Amino acid sequence: MTPIYLMGFAGVGKTTLGEAVSLRSGVKFVDLDQYIEESLGMTVREIFAQKGEDFFRKTETAKLMELSESIPGDTDAEHPNSSEYVLIACGGGTPCFSENMDYMLRRGKTVWLQADEQTLHNRLKLGRAQRPLIASKSDDEILEYIRHTLESRSPFYSRAQYRFDATRLESIEQVEETSQKFIREFMG
Repeated sequence: MTPIYLMGFAGVGKTTLGEAVSLRSGVKFVDLDQYIEESLGMTVREIFAQKGEDFFRKTETAKLMELSESIPGDTDAEHPNSSEYVLIACGGGTPCFSENMDYMLRRGKTVWLQADEQTLHNRLKLGRAQRPLIASKSDDEILEYIRHTLESRSPFYSRAQYRFDATRLESIEQVEETSQKFIREFMG
C-alpha cells in the first residue's frame, strides 16, 4: 500500500479533502493529528499546553512512521483499487521537523496542497480556537503568522513531488469537484 501524504499550511483543507476523497474512492483516510490525539488521549492543544511543542514534534514523527507502516490494505467491493493507497493528512509542521520530509518522500507520494493567503486567513480565523499556535492571535496577527510561517515552511513543502490547488473547498459542490479532480490526478 502506498501512502499519499497531504501536506500544507494549517487551514489549507488537508482533512476536508482527505475525507472527501476517502468517501468517494473508498481509500482509507487518517488525519495524523487525530491519530496522535487518539493515541495519547489528549487534544493537540492539550499536548502543546501540558507537554510542549518539542514533545509534540517527537510524538508526531513517531506516529507518522507508525501509521505509515501499519495500515493494512482492505479492498472495498465498490472501489476495487481502494487498497492501493492510504491518504494521510499531515499537520502543517510535520514536513518541517526531524527528517519527516525525507521519510515521506521515500515512503509514498507527497502532495503539497496550496491556497492563497486570503483563503488561508479566512479559514484560520474561523477555526482558530482548535489551533494552539494561533488560538490567542488577533485577525491581523493571524495574517502575519501565515506570512511568516509560510515563508519558513515553503522550502520543506516545495520538496513535495506534487502540488494541488486546494482553494475550492468552500461549498459542497466545490469539495465534490476538487475531490474528483484529486482522484483523477493521483489515484486514477
